[in-house]
Amino acid sequence: MKIILITPAAKLAKNGNRTTAVRWARILRELGHQVRVDVEWDGRPADMMVAIHAWRSAQSALQFRERYPKRPLIVLLAGTDIYRFQKSHPQKTYRCMEIADGLACLHEQVHRSIPAEFTSKLHVVHQSASPLSMARKPSVRHFDICVVGHLRKEKDPLRTAMAVRNMPPDSKIRVIHLGKAHSADWAEKAEKEMVRNPRYQWMGEVPGWRVRREFAKTHLMVLSSIMEGGANVISEAVAAGVPIIASDIEGAKGLLGESYDGYYPVKDTQALGALLVRAEVDSSFLKRLEQQCAAKLSQFTLERESAEWRVLLDAVL
Repeated sequence: MKIILITPAAKLAKNGNRTTAVRWARILRELGHQVRVDVEWDGRPADMMVAIHAWRSAQSALQFRERYPKRPLIVLLAGTDIYRFQKSHPQKTYRCMEIADGLACLHEQVHRSIPAEFTSKLHVVHQSASPLSMARKPSVRHFDICVVGHLRKEKDPLRTAMAVRNMPPDSKIRVIHLGKAHSADWAEKAEKEMVRNPRYQWMGEVPGWRVRREFAKTHLMVLSSIMEGGANVISEAVAAGVPIIASDIEGAKGLLGESYDGYYPVKDTQALGALLVRAEVDSSFLKRLEQQCAAKLSQFTLERESAEWRVLLDAVL
């Protein structure tokens, strides 16, 4: 089957949409299909379309449906679809959801935040990640905490830096932030934070191998987002054996579970800071987070993701 996979992320982008597109294309090819990835549909014939992002890819999805009323269309609900655009741009977002034969999502609580009429065609596809090729060896000199995410509003990107500004003098906590600034304003904010906050280091956009190297030496990762469709960095951290502290959003709880012990209230700098201090001084707490993450490892294997894709394809074909 010839599949056109649409993603709003350009070919050289290092964001979640492009990462998902590349991995899904590989999975679909391994399942025996021919896959072409593009940012918008150019009208070339295809037997099926997979559109990443309901709102941003709506034009391509609508054109495909108009041309091929009976051919399968799968739409991935991104975090901004679920938590922003169905409220700010409901007509376009809901129309794309309506015409889809199947809706894919990336965590297990999405059904709570979309209209009930769409839940019957909703399928969870957990994002897979590979384990590290090296043994983890957390830093002894520092208690390193990594933040892996671009600097934009949805990520609340400087929350971890703010949380460590007033750590006890004997604390070894250091925050290493990997991610691209989405505007000059965000870059300026990060640079100013480094000047005022010696515990914070912003490294900018880095390749995947640099993220994995950080996972090998970090003590934990913080996900500080105010919304997520299902952050692939959670899969990557779990696969790497890195414990996680996360904001208590659906996109984290839908992957790590309601009973996970590493949540803090969204945008609560003081609560996050308290958890970071606890992780540094209480080895049993950090170990418990590590064990809870390890218990979720089977969710994030390539075998699991491929199997969930088979179920989704069976549902729409």
